[in-house]
Amino acid sequence: MLNSQDVILGMLMKEALTGYQIKQLLETVFSNFYSSSYGTIYPTLARMEKEGLITKENVPQDGKPNKNLINITPKGRERFNAYLLGPLEEDSIRKSDFMMRLYFGEFVGYDKVIAWLRQAEEESRRKLDQLLEQHSLHKNEMHPAQVICIQIGIEEYKAKLATIAEGVVRLEKLIQEQG
Repeated sequence: MLNSQDVILGMLMKEALTGYQIKQLLETVFSNFYSSSYGTIYPTLARMEKEGLITKENVPQDGKPNKNLINITPKGRERFNAYLLGPLEEDSIRKSDFMMRLYFGEFVGYDKVIAWLRQAEEESRRKLDQLLEQHSLHKNEMHPAQVICIQIGIEEYKAKLATIAEGVVRLEKLIQEQG
C-alpha cells in the first residue's frame, strides 16, 4: 500500500534533499495526488533512518544553521524499486470534507451549498494554477511520465471546475424559481 515512505524514497532517487525540501514537494507537486500531513514527515524520516533506507549528512552552511541532507541508501533504492515493480493498487478518493458536506447539502439550504461550491472553486483554481505553472516551468526537464501525471491533474481540476460552475448555475436558478 502506498505510503509516505514510498513517496519520500521516490523523491530521493534523483538527488539528496533536506527535510524542508521534502515538505515543500509534498505540499506542492505531490499534494495533487497524495495526501500527507506535515507532522508525519519527520517521524517517517526517523523510522526510515533506523531501517537503513536513508542516511542523514550534516552539511555546514555559512552564516546559517547546519542542514541535514537526506540520502537514499542501496537498501532504500531496493525498497523503492520493489514498490514500483509491485502491482498497481486501486486509487482511492481521499477523505473529502467538501464532498461529504456537499452530499448532505439538502439539510443546509442552497445558499450554504453555493458558498461551499465557491470555496471549492477557489481552492481548485489555485491548485490548477499551481499545476499549470509547474507544467510551464518544468515540462522540458521532466520525464514524459511526469508530464502525463501533471496533465492528468490539470484535466481533473478543469473537469471539477466545470462541474462546480454548472452546479452553481443550477442552484442559483432554483433559488430564483423559489423566490
